[in-house]
Amino acid sequence: MLAYIFPAVLVLIFLWLAVQILQEYERGVVFRLGRFSSVKEAGLRFIIPVVDRLVKVSLREVVMDVPSQDVITRDNVSVKVNAVLYFRVVHPQDAIIKVENYLYGTSQLAQTTLRSICGQAELDTLLSDRERINRELQEELDRGTDPWGVKVRAVEIKHIDLPTDMQRAMAKQAEAERERRAKVIHANGEFEASERLRDASEIMTQSPFTLQLRYLQTLAEISTEQNSTILFPLPMELVEPILRVRDAVRANSPADGGSTES
Repeated sequence: MLAYIFPAVLVLIFLWLAVQILQEYERGVVFRLGRFSSVKEAGLRFIIPVVDRLVKVSLREVVMDVPSQDVITRDNVSVKVNAVLYFRVVHPQDAIIKVENYLYGTSQLAQTTLRSICGQAELDTLLSDRERINRELQEELDRGTDPWGVKVRAVEIKHIDLPTDMQRAMAKQAEAERERRAKVIHANGEFEASERLRDASEIMTQSPFTLQLRYLQTLAEISTEQNSTILFPLPMELVEPILRVRDAVRANSPADGGSTES
């Protein structure tokens, strides 16, 4: 009986060690007697126990947080910068053979590259032109991880921590800039208004009746105000036609107290 059980157990152990199941997002790097043999695709795969060793590698994209780094910018401002890194393995054999731990290696390379690229930029550029900084980080990291079979898809700067005194200085600068823009806008408005008033005055001088109508319109607008006493100057041009009519009537009428007989 034992003569049958012992071989059966050996066969089961052999099958247990020989059968490997790889998920759809995994690849298996096979080493035969210590040397690279092949890369197994997803599914049910068989290896030779003791002779072969299979190392599973995930091909899913890794999202890695890059810790805050102390950076001195080109204009000698000390800031803290952190970022997030997106990468994945594209060549499983290189990720296993050419680097001991590609996750740790990529993390360390991302930290040093972040300090290097951000240190070459001025603070204003670092704050306003993040797209270009992110692109430079991605290109530099991709070149560094390419021998490891790792593809860096994107790098995004998450936060830039400024010193307190620098934050106050930037707030004052922003307030001064807003005041400057407000004064420029006000001056432009006054200039445009003066041009329109000049054009309007030129048109009114060509037609006295237009000026009189404007006086009447202004008087009507002022009369809508309540609880106020307004002294409004009445131009002589407005009453001059009435005075001429009165003088003409007096000139054509008979003298006071006189009579005519036929």
